[in-house]
Amino acid sequence: MDAPLFIGSEIYRGSSYGARHPLSIPRVPVVTDLVRALGWLPDGQFRVSPRAKPSALTAWHTPAYIAALQEAERSGSVTEAARARHHIGTLSNPIFPEMFRRPATAAGGSLLATELLTQGGIVFNPGGGTHHGMPDHAGGFCYLNDPVLAIRAFLAQGLTRVAYVDIDAHHCDGVAAAFDGDARVLMISTHEERRWPFTGALEDRAGGQAINLPLPRGTQDAGFALALEEVILPAVQGARPQAIVIQCGADAVAEDPLARLELSNNSHWRAVARLKEMSPRVLVLGGGGYNPWTVGRLWAGVWAVLNGKEPPDRLPERARAVLAGLSWSRRPAAPPDHLVETLRDAPREGAISDELRTRVQVLKARQRVWL
Repeated sequence: MDAPLFIGSEIYRGSSYGARHPLSIPRVPVVTDLVRALGWLPDGQFRVSPRAKPSALTAWHTPAYIAALQEAERSGSVTEAARARHHIGTLSNPIFPEMFRRPATAAGGSLLATELLTQGGIVFNPGGGTHHGMPDHAGGFCYLNDPVLAIRAFLAQGLTRVAYVDIDAHHCDGVAAAFDGDARVLMISTHEERRWPFTGALEDRAGGQAINLPLPRGTQDAGFALALEEVILPAVQGARPQAIVIQCGADAVAEDPLARLELSNNSHWRAVARLKEMSPRVLVLGGGGYNPWTVGRLWAGVWAVLNGKEPPDRLPERARAVLAGLSWSRRPAAPPDHLVETLRDAPREGAISDELRTRVQVLKARQRVWL
């Protein structure tokens, strides 16, 4: 199999949703610079993300919504009618200079990935993973929904078994809405319980073949390992997917300010390592993550896993400089030393709650019926 491919773009460098928004932080540039500093991204493995054309975006989104995004970017403003209908120009989904071009580039990267994967392989698009976007409106910082567009592109290629695994701290409501009742798509989501958007309950069957596993607040690595080994991997194995899309949101780690899960980045890396062996086509996306140090380190480690690289115990000076050069407006403004000097977190095994054990047993029983 050819070497994995990394999709990136300079549009993410210097672009943000505004100084007070959680996405004021750099993310894709950090992981790009970090893996280059580590010598893990030769030119031959890098692809520049194209910007998806409106005609490609209307495979899921309405023409009226795409036109509204373009007009809001052009004018720098939004009418009250457009704000009410399309949920743009709000605190969560603000007007900013690249508000169409940036998400359209993320979507273009995921669509390019599906073309690159026609004959098999692995592609990483860290700018993707915007799983809350709806056909006619933005949601949860997501203006477009590139996971949906990518899955639809795989199905348009003639694939009939696609697995979507989402380990973001927030439930993938947009993906669930897109594939509700579609037996060709296995949708699995682990996410923090009682966290926005408040969908994805254990009993929630919206999606293709939907498996929702809410994780109790404070879940650590041992709890996620139980979910991975007992629910996620058996379900994916049983589905025999022709393609896997993994949304690898980084907001489930302990230091993230917008969630209350307590994973280390080892959990994400372990999931990607196991899942990448289960299909001939693997597309890994970014997603949430609102601490610049933890996001960059986690996604750099994902790229290491995809390439069979072992992170060094201590980062070389060039890589340390990437992390040391970051800042943000939250406290503490300066991170603990390990977030600058290392890539791998110390494991956070923790105890497994009775609630999580019970939910896993419920899902295992349900899967036996399906399979």
